Amino acid sequence: MSLFSIEEIRSRFFTAVLSDCLDQVGRRRQALPSFIRPLDDASVMVGRARTALYTEVFHVTPGENPYALEIALVDSLARDEIPVFACGRSGRIAPWGELLSTAASVRGAAGALMDGCVRDTRAIRAMGFPVFHGGIAPLDSKGRGVVTAIDVPIECGGVEVRPGDLVFGDADGVVVVPRDVEDEVLKLANEKVSGERNTLADLRAGHSLADVFARYGIL
Repeated sequence: MSLFSIEEIRSRFFTAVLSDCLDQVGRRRQALPSFIRPLDDASVMVGRARTALYTEVFHVTPGENPYALEIALVDSLARDEIPVFACGRSGRIAPWGELLSTAASVRGAAGALMDGCVRDTRAIRAMGFPVFHGGIAPLDSKGRGVVTAIDVPIECGGVEVRPGDLVFGDADGVVVVPRDVEDEVLKLANEKVSGERNTLADLRAGHSLADVFARYGIL
């Protein structure tokens, strides 16, 4: 049981403070690389990871459904879950578009994350569904990539993601908070947010940055 609900985490925190607190507990590789961006900078995505591992392919097998596991994952999404797709960096796989966004949204999913590409971007932006991606391309994944496993540990953008991990994305990027340090990170983040409010208040009152840093130790 988390210290905070998903809605409380969404309203209280942001990626930078969570990244700082992950650093503080020794998890310094939990922020996805800077090429992972939201389709809409106004998006805030908070939820639990559901993972999918893609394997790159170069053919279509006649009679085979190349979307079978992808469909299974999306159809099984629950409220506040986030499909996290590990596509690799070939730039050949654009697994996410308007149809998957619609199916995920009506199931209450909190968004979608992938290090591969996304398409149907205008339609997804119009829906307001949070999608964080590694690029934009029109490519169908059929004949280019196939999901070979779901709900297993993966690496997305070089960051390990396990099913159930807390995923938080906003305009600054995406961080993944592992289950085993989640409570500690959220407790530290809550304290840091309170300290930053005091820091900002003193800076706005005209106190020097040096004095404020000496007082609160926050920068």
